[in-house]
Amino acid sequence: MTTVDHPARDGTGGPARRPVRVPFPVVDEVARHCLQEAEPETVHIEIHLPGPLDRDRLTAAFTEALRRHPRVLMREAPGRWYRRRYEWELTPEPDTAVVSFTPPGRDSLRAARARCLEAAPPLSASPPVRLEVVEGAGPVAGGGAGPDTPTGTSADPATGAGSGNGNGNGTVLFLTINHTALDGPACLRVLATAAELYGGRDNTPAAPPVRSPDAVEPGDTSTPSVWAPPARVASGAPESTPGNGLIVTELAVPRRPQGSPYTVNDQLMAATALTVAHWNREHGQRPRPLRITMPVDDRPRGADMPIGNGTRLVEVTFSPAEVDASRMGELLRRTATRTRALKAADRPQLGHGAALLTAPVVPVAWRAAVTRGLRRAAGPWTSTCLLSNIGRIPYALDFGEEAGRARAVWFSAPARTPRGLTVTTASTAGRLHVSLRWSRSLLGHGDGAHLRDLFEHYLHATEETGASDR
Repeated sequence: MTTVDHPARDGTGGPARRPVRVPFPVVDEVARHCLQEAEPETVHIEIHLPGPLDRDRLTAAFTEALRRHPRVLMREAPGRWYRRRYEWELTPEPDTAVVSFTPPGRDSLRAARARCLEAAPPLSASPPVRLEVVEGAGPVAGGGAGPDTPTGTSADPATGAGSGNGNGNGTVLFLTINHTALDGPACLRVLATAAELYGGRDNTPAAPPVRSPDAVEPGDTSTPSVWAPPARVASGAPESTPGNGLIVTELAVPRRPQGSPYTVNDQLMAATALTVAHWNREHGQRPRPLRITMPVDDRPRGADMPIGNGTRLVEVTFSPAEVDASRMGELLRRTATRTRALKAADRPQLGHGAALLTAPVVPVAWRAAVTRGLRRAAGPWTSTCLLSNIGRIPYALDFGEEAGRARAVWFSAPARTPRGLTVTTASTAGRLHVSLRWSRSLLGHGDGAHLRDLFEHYLHATEETGASDR
């Protein structure tokens, strides 16, 4: 998707011309077909700043950032049941207040995280994004072991999020995104523009890291059959309340030998596979192939970044025998070979089947019914879980001298069943920020804490490839 300019008013004080309409792309349409109130499709972004922000200046900066990325200012256009497409209607200004402020309080961070998971901004009002600013937040605590979250406070059993405290001078920005319309990297681009407008400092994206050519090793790109249903994340102690739970934690970025044929992303992928395999063994599930969905984002990160849902989804498959921590070096090299091949493949965002399913040859309401039916039928073949590695945050997110630069950035992706578990990672200031999000119909808070501990253990184990190769 590319940025589309807004229509101007007629210049005489009269009514504006009819707003520009943009057909839903494939990803947006499929997501729109499958909306559920019980498990909203939200993306949560959480940014910790060391100092305070001025309310009026931030509101003005964020609103101006929306205007500079006009593809964000959109709402679902009304239409008759027999229309052949959903359409986005671009608006010159927000339809509603987008920025809100929460005063300091003992439970302010916990409540803000919960709101990010519980309700998606409506598609009927432009933009489908909300920014909540929690003022007076405490410092970010290091480490990921134990029940504490990075706010330095105990985790809440209902939300899986830290309660937070209001005794510090920092600020936390919570961005809630309706994933039917937008993804996390696109909205992070908008936040970077807002930071530059607010603080007057350069937020030009840093150049992405490049794997050195001599680190690439040829390897067998064959994978286990995709026709066998993959393993499901074993059920733990599900909760009676619907929706998603969340735990966020901060870890060290895993080390790897210089010139390694694998990347940090491959280490995260291997750690995720080992975590789920360990969890399933503990719960008596018969070994089956693991299939982990991985978003790939090839968009530039500059001011001209295309805004919308711009990632394509690929699936990395492992046989039960391959997911073996005692052969870590082999697992990492195999993972690197597969992820490299998948990233290089030319493939539509959701595959050729989705592109065919969304062709506007029959009314969109009919396609919606077919899509929902196919989604239910394909449930057993849905991937085991999702790993979304945002990578190193390319923007300084520098809000000026008083507020400062972002010192921690967390993302979390939706975790609807039948997948039911997502792991989202990003790195800022040399630290890895990890979010585990799960469907409460599958897992409880204690399960999430245990999965976090397993992930930390296996991520650390990926650094110890020397012993594993002997």
